Amino acid sequence: MSETTATSKELLARPVLKSAIFKAARRLMPMLVILYVVSFLDRTNVGFAEAALGADKGVSAAAFALGAGIFFIGYAIFEIPSNLLLKKVGAKIWLARIAITWGIVSACFAFVQGETSFVVLRFLLGVTEAGLFPGVIMYLAEWFPNKVRVQMFAIFYLAQPFSQMIGNPLSGWLINIGDQVPGLRGWQVMFFVEGLLAVLAGIAAFFFLINGPEKAKFLNSEEKYALKEVMALEDNIKDEHGPRGILAAMRNGRVWYFTAIYFCLQIAVYGVTFFLPQQVSSLTGQKVGLAVGLLIAVPWFFGIFACYFIGKAADTVAKRRKFGTILFLSTGLCIFGSAWAGTNHQPVLGMIFITLAVCSFLAVGPVVWSYPTAFLAGSAAAAGIGLINSLGNLGGFVAPILRTAVNEATQSPTGSMGVYALGVLPFVAAAMMYATKRFRNKADDLLD
Repeated sequence: MSETTATSKELLARPVLKSAIFKAARRLMPMLVILYVVSFLDRTNVGFAEAALGADKGVSAAAFALGAGIFFIGYAIFEIPSNLLLKKVGAKIWLARIAITWGIVSACFAFVQGETSFVVLRFLLGVTEAGLFPGVIMYLAEWFPNKVRVQMFAIFYLAQPFSQMIGNPLSGWLINIGDQVPGLRGWQVMFFVEGLLAVLAGIAAFFFLINGPEKAKFLNSEEKYALKEVMALEDNIKDEHGPRGILAAMRNGRVWYFTAIYFCLQIAVYGVTFFLPQQVSSLTGQKVGLAVGLLIAVPWFFGIFACYFIGKAADTVAKRRKFGTILFLSTGLCIFGSAWAGTNHQPVLGMIFITLAVCSFLAVGPVVWSYPTAFLAGSAAAAGIGLINSLGNLGGFVAPILRTAVNEATQSPTGSMGVYALGVLPFVAAAMMYATKRFRNKADDLLD
């Protein structure tokens, strides 16, 4: 055992450090989860308005797919600059700014007049939200040691199932009551109210988030020192053995490797999420509304447990590799299963496969992010994490277009061929995750 590794393990075992980690998680994680809940809600609630936008404003299926995906173009273009600005001005100000501006844009969807305004607003939503997710990943990597980081990422990822459990019934309910408001349509009320929630969350974030342990009044001096000491130790190892600076991070082969893995993951996530209301509606024969929203909450409910418990268990490199490989395989197989169930009119099996797919891709996300945050620090982390998230999220642009294109090319009456196409990429990610056993860096010694 090396002197560095022994020192790190001694630090991690100290009660004062455990106390500092517990206090930091209790103070920071609820606010970060709320931000991501609202962000995930505002980027995916468009699925509830698909049919209504077509009927009321003439938004075609092709324009809807373009609008659903173009969010990620704006997101990708401004991701790295946003991350670098967060590093400069601090998370407290920057994450609050992101939430407030995207909330304003999201509320403006209530005033969509046609295909052009819909696509433009989706692009602007991506621009204003750029930097939220990678900014939080970087923020957590500055607050929490690698040993517990996947657990913190998993808690942050709980925002996705909470968003869908709460958000889908909320969206359906807002549509139902909005249709009763004279002069308005339900989808307009949904967009405006949920956009306003993001603005309020951004204001709250400014008061709750803290820029680093040294400024945390909720920690005593010993806790501050313990947390800063272990984080400095890990950062020194990253600086010695990882890329230094922005350009070095963007040229780093491992950064691009995990970008490809994350791209495959986002194909699965958004290929399922964008079309989930319509898919569940088709499986059950129910009209999109409150009933469908409640059914959609079921997979995300079970996803909470998968995400949390796997995140807590994945505390070594070997476990992270094993869980990552298995979960990607499960994601692909279950997406295939949901397509088969839809074709063969098996609604119960379809919901089971959708539930397992959601559990799998939710739980694998925190595992994936544990790898780049183990070897990136400083400006290299800002650039590298921003690159992985921005280009990886282009999977969200490709997914709806790929699904629509395959369905049109195959003239699939049930749309199952498009779903099959989305299920291929997780198998590629599984092979790449398994191959990470060939990777090794000094920071891994802190885990094993």
